[in-house]
Amino acid sequence: MKEKVVLAYSGGLDTSVIIPWLKENYDFDVIAVAVDVGQKDDFAAVEKKALQIGASKFYAADKKEELVNDFIIPMLKSGAKYEGTYLLGTSIARPVIAKALVEIAQQEGASYIVHGATGKGNDQVRFELGIKALAPNMKVIAPWRIWDIKSRKQEIEYLKSHEIKLPFKENTSYSRDENLFHISHEGLELESPHNAPDYNHVLQWVLPLEKTSDTPECISIDFEKGVPVKLNGKSMSALDIINSLNEIGAKHGVGVIDLVENRLVGMKSRGVYETPGGTILYFAHEELERLCMDRESLQAKMKLSNDMAKLIYNGQWFTRYRKALSAFVEETQEFITGTVNLKLYKGNILLNGMDSKYSLYSEEFSTFDEDTVYNQKDAEGFINLFGLPIKIEALLRNK
Repeated sequence: MKEKVVLAYSGGLDTSVIIPWLKENYDFDVIAVAVDVGQKDDFAAVEKKALQIGASKFYAADKKEELVNDFIIPMLKSGAKYEGTYLLGTSIARPVIAKALVEIAQQEGASYIVHGATGKGNDQVRFELGIKALAPNMKVIAPWRIWDIKSRKQEIEYLKSHEIKLPFKENTSYSRDENLFHISHEGLELESPHNAPDYNHVLQWVLPLEKTSDTPECISIDFEKGVPVKLNGKSMSALDIINSLNEIGAKHGVGVIDLVENRLVGMKSRGVYETPGGTILYFAHEELERLCMDRESLQAKMKLSNDMAKLIYNGQWFTRYRKALSAFVEETQEFITGTVNLKLYKGNILLNGMDSKYSLYSEEFSTFDEDTVYNQKDAEGFINLFGLPIKIEALLRNK
């Protein structure tokens, strides 16, 4: 009886090569698993292709709700942004994909899990750390680290030599990753930071600014304990809110970044990311936190959100430290409830007013007009005490 392997299968270039390569080099029963995290794929066509090129079985595992509720929403609450900019759209989907692969591998009694991540990238780490955390004895095959193929060009030649149809047009072969939260683009002209992105060819979701509406659009988002629950006054699931905001943000050019980032494996890489709905949600959530969260909690959370971003980027979701950070984040979200109004225009998100029953803003104390609650003379003693260490140091230096 043949050993079974579970392959993380997308139907793209890498995994289209891996199935025949596995059949040629190992006597394996290949089970292809496409994890549905919201990518706009025709899974019936993906299944047909997988079976045609040698897979014995195909699974389409729908993990959209799980991705949103168990991964994206905790990440949103944490405010995690890798290196202050990247909203971790690719990174956050990897643990849910790894979890699905482990579940099916265990169900099928598979000996190996196979993935198509390259030996230069972050995803090999993310997938394998997830697998180690959930199935520590599971073996992994990563073809890019062991086969003789060295480039996308050689992969294309391999498919042609095996009379397998290319899964894309050869002259537009950006390396893309898509899920319900974002789509990323790498390769071609993007490999040189000197080159401006050809947005008319690169962008798949978001309109280039030149094509966006000349009329701004106003929206409102309601949060309960940090979770988005309403869009424009209508109760919706977080998944539906993200999908709707993707459409709204995309038509106003919101959520595109051109980023050079530091990969975990040590090199810098350059990519263009589209995250329209996520960009809007992050903005709204952060503004509501400023209104409702006390200073010390907010500033501590801002520091720890950087740790959360690194953990997610580095594939360490299933770790005790990540769980501890999430526990802290959950405590901070107790009073992050309210409505945030926004105006979207030409790639910009503008705050258009917000309201919360848990607001810590006091017009009575903050007003520039006359008030009866704040004695401005009290500030003199505060400044003298707060500045005492500075004064003592200066006096000693001057002696």
